[in-house]
Amino acid sequence: MKARMPKGFGRPDPNAMMRQVQKMQDAIREKQAELEAKEYTGTASGEMVTVTMTGKHEITAVKIKPEAVDPDDIEMLEDLVAAAVNSATAAVDKEADEEMAKMTGGMNIPGLG
Repeated sequence: MKARMPKGFGRPDPNAMMRQVQKMQDAIREKQAELEAKEYTGTASGEMVTVTMTGKHEITAVKIKPEAVDPDDIEMLEDLVAAAVNSATAAVDKEADEEMAKMTGGMNIPGLG
């Protein structure tokens, strides 16, 4: 006599796995849209220059304190703006990476994040 296993034991149900993958993809798309809509701020030199950007890496504001402007040292101001942009970009990327890692359980899934 052959023993029967209760339903759910044995081979995994491929349809259930596909539904689970689809559900995860939908959740990831929602989170990506949420992160893209958020605004992030980056600063340089004690907030002498502040850059605000969206999660899509689009700059929405640049604020420069008057004391950061020295007509004889434009290069320093350019460096401060670049540093603030890099700081904001790093904030966007860090949060996106952290949120995707939470959703995927740390798995590295190509095409995400």
